Amino acid sequence: MHRTGPTPPDLEITVRDERFNRETTPRRWWAGEPFGTAWHNSLSATFPRGEAFFIEAVKAHREGASPKLEAEIRAFVKQEINHTREHIAFNKLAENYGYDIKAIDKRVEEMLALTKDRPVILNLAATMALEHYTAMMAHEFLANPQHFENADPEVRDMWRWHSIEEVEHKGVAFDVWNHATRDWSNWRRWKVRSLMMLVVTKNFFKNRWEDSINLLAQDGITGWKARWGLFKYLTVSPGVIRHIFPAWLAFFKPGFHPWDHDDRALIKRYEGDFTDALMPAE
Repeated sequence: MHRTGPTPPDLEITVRDERFNRETTPRRWWAGEPFGTAWHNSLSATFPRGEAFFIEAVKAHREGASPKLEAEIRAFVKQEINHTREHIAFNKLAENYGYDIKAIDKRVEEMLALTKDRPVILNLAATMALEHYTAMMAHEFLANPQHFENADPEVRDMWRWHSIEEVEHKGVAFDVWNHATRDWSNWRRWKVRSLMMLVVTKNFFKNRWEDSINLLAQDGITGWKARWGLFKYLTVSPGVIRHIFPAWLAFFKPGFHPWDHDDRALIKRYEGDFTDALMPAE
């Protein structure tokens, strides 16, 4: 039997069927300032189509998976479906304030259309790389309260809930990748995932930067003020990009696995906030 990775044997992926922002209306700059609001709004706009893509990429390679991995895939899918639902609701709030969220969604749709004719294993490789991004950022959001200290409370809770589940299932796409490529050489497996991470990194930051700048322009913040403010937000304070760089670099280590760093303690820090919304993962 091929080992798919050092995912903790006692890991349980728990589906928390939580709902947010139904009875409240966060302020336009819900993060307390425009730059964090624009960055997270640009991220949220990509999630509905992006997470549907992740689900299909993982499900396409589940044949022959171990019972444990099969159960983790099912829980992963349920978590991602819930994330999609909540970000659709959140994106509507942004649209209600006049932000052009549909423009971002349309571009994501066009980019995903380009993946239809390529080998499905590359879709899984892209999913694995993007899931590493969500896990890195989720870890940082949970570990560093500065990111949401001035945020609308319910929006903050939504991002924390999402972050908990991203940390919890951070190894699923990677383990499915290892399962799907079990007949590949270690060199080929490392080469493809490393090259894919470089491609994903280039596209991720280029697109998120442009989307954030466009959203800031819709608030009348343009030119050097927009670029410097966003750059400072991402690299200085709270500095999510600066903080996740070591975890990004670790991805290129031969033999890397997302659970090389067991950060489940972060889940326990906030998990009690969502215990009323638990549902069976099976």
